[in-house]
Amino acid sequence: MSQLAQQPCEACRSDAPPVSEQEIKTLQREIPEWSLVQRDGIPQLERVFAFRNFKQALAFTNQVGDLAEQAGHHPALLTEWGKVTVFWWTHAINGLHKNDFILAARTDALLTQAP
Repeated sequence: MSQLAQQPCEACRSDAPPVSEQEIKTLQREIPEWSLVQRDGIPQLERVFAFRNFKQALAFTNQVGDLAEQAGHHPALLTEWGKVTVFWWTHAINGLHKNDFILAARTDALLTQAP
């Protein structure tokens, strides 16, 4: 598991500062498979995970859901046959917080735990 994935998430309020452009560049190096996208004007982290079939994709979706519940921070998930698209961002600030990068790294780590 990466060092980023091992960092603690902090409770995020609506007055929490979003990550700066420099912080984004630094943090993105730790999660190179993730893309920075804009959806409805909100910056988000996105990654598409590929699987052999729907059953594996659904199992991964449930793992991400468990991770989200444990952290109290919830992504958007799109589960399709053979793939899962995960979007992390912080709803309270309509942008990116360090927590999003931490949870993206933890999402990556789920792949090594998959049966």
